[in-house]
Amino acid sequence: MKANKKRAVSAGVVKPLVELVAGETGVGMAEKAMVVLSSLAAIEEGKTAIVEEGGITALVEVIEDGTSVKGKEFAVVTLLQVCEEGVYSGRNRGLLVGEGAIPPLVALSQTSTARAKHKAQRLLGYLREQRQEGSSTPI
Repeated sequence: MKANKKRAVSAGVVKPLVELVAGETGVGMAEKAMVVLSSLAAIEEGKTAIVEEGGITALVEVIEDGTSVKGKEFAVVTLLQVCEEGVYSGRNRGLLVGEGAIPPLVALSQTSTARAKHKAQRLLGYLREQRQEGSSTPI
């Protein structure tokens, strides 16, 4: 399964998926694209490609302006995977904060499905850690 994900990323599948999420296509297509992105975010190459193709911006927009509850849930799950662990997780968290993700994540953590609330709260916890690590000064 991991090899298939690596092949898909190498074949360039992430860019059209991000474009589907960011585009004005139907909600169903965007949701399906986010399901695949979420799967690809489970591997380091997938996380990197999602970030490089503008996925953070597209997924934050879904959380902020999306009309579908399921879409918002898929978006936060994918962002959580991108920021959770890995070589570039700190950089990805910084990019997420830079995209203005905190206010829509706070709103999602208070008004969505139980799963989306939980994932948004976990992601906000990582972003808090990032800010604390960034503001701490070495002795």
